[in-house]
Amino acid sequence: MMGAILSRLTKGSNVNLENKVVWITGASSGIGKELAKQCADLGARVVLSARRAEVLEAVRSELTGGKNKHWVVPLDLEDADKLMESATAALADIGSVDILVNNGGISQRGMFLETDFDVYKRLMNVNYLGTVALTKVILPSMVARRQGSVVSISSVAGKVGSKLRTGYSGSKFAVVGMMDCLRAEVSEYGIQCLTVCPGFIQTDIAVNALSADGSANAVNESNIEQGLTAQECCQQILRAIEQNKDEVVIGKGLSGLAPTIKRFFPGLFNTLAAKRAAS
Repeated sequence: MMGAILSRLTKGSNVNLENKVVWITGASSGIGKELAKQCADLGARVVLSARRAEVLEAVRSELTGGKNKHWVVPLDLEDADKLMESATAALADIGSVDILVNNGGISQRGMFLETDFDVYKRLMNVNYLGTVALTKVILPSMVARRQGSVVSISSVAGKVGSKLRTGYSGSKFAVVGMMDCLRAEVSEYGIQCLTVCPGFIQTDIAVNALSADGSANAVNESNIEQGLTAQECCQQILRAIEQNKDEVVIGKGLSGLAPTIKRFFPGLFNTLAAKRAAS
């Protein structure tokens, strides 16, 4: 246990999180779970949110500092109204939040012509409106204190498009646009608005992705299996917070280079994207 902690502290960020409150959605697995661990190792008090309370309790029991230092706040990002009510009630107990990490979300694997419209609604509700709703609850106290960080996990798919992801990419583009506008609005209050765009990261995002009929994709992908580890991704997120960055793309190979290629060689990128096999 101690070796793992020292490894994270040595390779990760020097950001000062001692006794800072960090609220993370999607904390039951993947990037969210790993980020919770790294923040706790750095002394933070972590608010864990996802749908399944029992899974969050298991995560909390693994965090440095134990159950008495951290909170579990179950939230369903798909139900924005209920989310805002539950988060507001929890905030009264938690107090000030120093860093909000809007990480929870769901991906997609389905061609546009074959995908049910309900899939698009769910993707937008979870990935975009859930992010907006929780930020609406947390941000006012940051503004009042004139400090804090809002971190929203978008995706490389929020910067460039590809086959099978019209709904996912659309929802993640929305997160990028919202964060750009929010950053402009709250800069006078000294609040950081960091947009994180991960590429291929070793998580279950493809397995849990929605297929055309809304069922789970249930298949992993080689480019994800060969991507960056969640540990490496979270270390880069913490460094971006420490360096007060506005946006960071995290990924190796094409998944990290895609936004740059799209920006400087848009015609080439669009041609390659159209020729790429839908898999």
